[in-house]
Amino acid sequence: MDSGGQWQHTTVLLAEAIDALLTTPDGVYVDGTFGRGGHSRALLERLSPSGRLIAFDRDPEAVAAARSGISDARFSIHHARFGAMSQTLADLGVAGIDGLLLDLGVSSPQIDNPARGFSFRFEAPLDMRMDPTRGESAADFLARADERHIAEVIRDHGEERFAVQIAKALVARREGGNPVRTTGELSEVVARAVKTREPGQDPATRTFQGLRIHVNAELEELEQGLKSGVELLHPSGRLVVISFHSLEDRIVKTFIARESRSEVDRRAPFAPEQPHRLKALGRIKPSYGELRANPRARSAVMRVAERTEVPA
Repeated sequence: MDSGGQWQHTTVLLAEAIDALLTTPDGVYVDGTFGRGGHSRALLERLSPSGRLIAFDRDPEAVAAARSGISDARFSIHHARFGAMSQTLADLGVAGIDGLLLDLGVSSPQIDNPARGFSFRFEAPLDMRMDPTRGESAADFLARADERHIAEVIRDHGEERFAVQIAKALVARREGGNPVRTTGELSEVVARAVKTREPGQDPATRTFQGLRIHVNAELEELEQGLKSGVELLHPSGRLVVISFHSLEDRIVKTFIARESRSEVDRRAPFAPEQPHRLKALGRIKPSYGELRANPRARSAVMRVAERTEVPA
């Protein structure tokens, strides 16, 4: 922890993200996932006095850290999901932006704070909500969902091949009058149900990922945020997305590819192609030096696209 009692977070692809995002220092930018503000602080250093940065985070602790740690008239932080940014920006009188940054997934402070229930490394209530003031915790989901739904979540969001066995074990325990309520209890159930695992990986890794993504509706949030972003970006504005697992990256890759491709209306094959709204600019991975300094960056992938002149 740092001197302020907060768990530290090492920002991934910091310089690369800001270099890709910033097209004009006088522009309006959105950091959709403030976290502990590494990207936001770096961007503010490069904005002109007339530039503006609007940040979002659904985690009240991240919002509190922003409000206590950044005093800058060009900056504002909002306790909201980035998928809902269109309405918040409209309320602020912002009709368009010059760049959108999304640094997806769970942050180090969320993982490393045992009370949040994100990690199998600590015994804690099984919560996993990025915003603990809203919605259903992972424990509450497991207490009510049927076996099929639990298996689907763990299989589809965790990419866990033993999802059915894990779901059966969880429901059997619940029906025996002892539902899973803590991270340790979930880890124990998974360890008994998963017979083999990749070397160096905890048997519960994929199950925890699947439940976290489901509880926070992360993939639906990402799809909505990408859609809103392409509609808000000014021509030549940049979309920069950092993802940490294949499900997220696949959504981002597919979205950029779809929006970068000229479409033909199959019902009118001789009509002109519909022009594309994005131009893909590339895919960037952390450098060897960054990976040595921050092993948590190993799965990071950053994709960059630029808004074209085509109307939204």
